Amino acid sequence: MGVWDFVKDAGKSLFGAAEASEAPKEEAIKKEMSDLGLDMSGLDIKVEGDTVKVSGKAASQEMKEKVIMAAGNVEGVAKVEDDVPGQDPKFYTVKSGDTLSGIAKETLGDANSYMKIFEANKPMLSDPDKIYPGQVLRIPQD
Repeated sequence: MGVWDFVKDAGKSLFGAAEASEAPKEEAIKKEMSDLGLDMSGLDIKVEGDTVKVSGKAASQEMKEKVIMAAGNVEGVAKVEDDVPGQDPKFYTVKSGDTLSGIAKETLGDANSYMKIFEANKPMLSDPDKIYPGQVLRIPQD
């Protein structure tokens, strides 16, 4: 089981939270996953305070990582606990001034590999130039 920290006030605001500091409801997170086209089959989502708990068996390692990342990048979520079989994902929290090429150089050793990070974060990212401080990105692993 892994526990992943996220910036509680930096994520996407979803309908279903009474105010920005309150975590969204399970239904709102599940709807967000569906809207993003993520395969939630075999997975269960529970919200306890500002923590999202993901359990079950994911369709793939990639889907496990995307579900964790998408849930954590919701405003009001501070942690995601994962009780899903598979290897631990590698995430990167965007800092002010970061670019995908800079992140690629730091995490993958090659600035020109930024498209690998962009592709690994679709559909949550729609443009390689649109990242924000506090956002958590999935770093692809071989």
